[in-house]
This record gives sequence, C-alpha cells and structure tokens, in this order.
Amino acid sequence: MTVQWARYTSYRRDGGVCFAVPFLFSMDGRLAANEEDLLIARQQELRIRINDRISARQIRVIDDEGNQLGIMSPEDGLKEATSRNLDLVEVAPNSAPPVCRILDYGKFKYQQSKREKESKKHQHIIHIKEVKYRPKIDVHDFDYKTNRVREFLTDGNKVKVTIMFRGRELAHPEFGHKILTRVVEATKDLAQEDFDPRLMRIDGRNMTMVLSPARSITAS
Repeated sequence: MTVQWARYTSYRRDGGVCFAVPFLFSMDGRLAANEEDLLIARQQELRIRINDRISARQIRVIDDEGNQLGIMSPEDGLKEATSRNLDLVEVAPNSAPPVCRILDYGKFKYQQSKREKESKKHQHIIHIKEVKYRPKIDVHDFDYKTNRVREFLTDGNKVKVTIMFRGRELAHPEFGHKILTRVVEATKDLAQEDFDPRLMRIDGRNMTMVLSPARSITAS
C-alpha cells in the first residue's frame, strides 16, 4: 500500500525570531522517519540560545579556558566571544543569572551529537511481543509458536503468552495451565523463572503470562 505524505510547517518563536521548521506527516498521522530526527534536532537547537539570541539582562560568563569572567551584559559577553572568534552559548539558562560559555558552537554541537550517539549504542530497548495459543493446540502448532517465543526471548524481548478460550473451554482453566507450563519448560534456558503458571487465572476469555528474557541475555 502506497503511503501518502503531507508536508507541514511548524513555526517556532525563539528570542524574538520566528523559525519555520518543515516536516512530513503521513495520512495516518506518522511522522516521517527521515525528517523526525531533523525536527527533533532543530527543536533542541532552538532551545539553546547563542550570541545575539541571548535575552537575559545579565549573564555570568566563562571563557573557553574555563576562567570566570564575571557578570556582565550579553552584549559585553558577545564582544568577548567575538574577540576570540568564538560564540557565546547559554549553557545554564535557569541559573540566576544565566551561565554562558565562550566556545566554538559548531564543535560544541558535534561533540554533543557524538555523545548522544555513544549513549544510544549502550541503550537496550525491550519490546513486548505476543504469541497466542489455543487450549487444545496440536503438537506441530505448539512447537512452531514456542520457537517464536524462544526467538523473541533470544532477541532480548519480553513475550506475552496468551491462551485463548472459547465456549465450554472456559470451564477448564487447567488446559491453559498445562500449555503455560509446557511453554515455561521449553523456554527455561532463556527466560527468568519468577512465577508459577498454575496460579494464572482466566481474565475474560484469555489466560496470559509474560516471560522476561534471562539476565544473561539483557546484559549482553
């Protein structure tokens, strides 16, 4: 199916200047992945005031070598930065007065982006996957679905195992307990053992449990 995209423009006002930020939305409301990062980065950039965009009356200035230059007006701080061919960057806007540093803003943005990329490398996002069983599932289907559970756990995801009951099956929760016990047994080398499937209860027409990947998987 072809996804149709519509272009919008977000107008952001900062420091008396209005910035037009273009971005794309699909017809179902999804932000285009290739421009989402651009939008986030632009919004973050707008929150950092530099040079003549600094609006405070008085600022505390630190030079490029870490020396305190004292409290002065943004105009005087900008003169100090300009004399060194550098930028005046507001690094602590909530301080009283705001703290500004004299530095190379282009290099500052590059280092900031590099640190963010490094931190993302060490992040591990756990997703919850779901695999559904029937109380009277045959051996072939059970093995296929359980292999899917094992794949999800191996990838470091949590897995919601759902037993779907219909009609008179609701009177026999023990069927669900047996399936859950078999799943736990078949995945015990990959999942944390922190519950007893026999204690699971039917909620509506389903019986569910959530398997978490073993700590050895999430730590790797």
